[in-house]
Amino acid sequence: MLCEMCEKKQATSFVTLVVNDKVKKMHLCESCAAESGLDGNHPISITDVLLGLGGEKEMSAELSNKTCPRCHMHFTDFKKTSRLGCQTCYEAFAEEIAPLLESMHKGQQHVGKTPVRVPAQLSVLKAALDAAVQAENYEEAARLRDQIRDSSGKPVRCQPKKPL
Repeated sequence: MLCEMCEKKQATSFVTLVVNDKVKKMHLCESCAAESGLDGNHPISITDVLLGLGGEKEMSAELSNKTCPRCHMHFTDFKKTSRLGCQTCYEAFAEEIAPLLESMHKGQQHVGKTPVRVPAQLSVLKAALDAAVQAENYEEAARLRDQIRDSSGKPVRCQPKKPL
């Protein structure tokens, strides 16, 4: 396969980028890859790519000596492992990791999924609600209904009472 940039040499580097949920695959020859900042002889971490630091660019002495006051992790360690040492690292390296978080999460505020334990709790609450309705304990049923609604954000429907 030919290089997609120069269209002359054989492609030796294969790069896959995902930007805004779109996958872009590039096939580059060795010289075009080097011009783009990719060097097979000096591999770079994913952190370098995402932070735009590149393999050839040297960090400033101030940045390479920057450490977390709690766990004493160096920023260079973060670059190597792509992992922070503790929660204080997020504050210590906030300026450096902000672009990384922004590109990965479409924002800097984490909006995660509902924890796995919540559906189990909801099923217990729904069973208790059904039992309260069957026992005609409507005050308890209303309390359970409100608790389920608050934790799931969805309207609650209980099983109708079975005919005698």
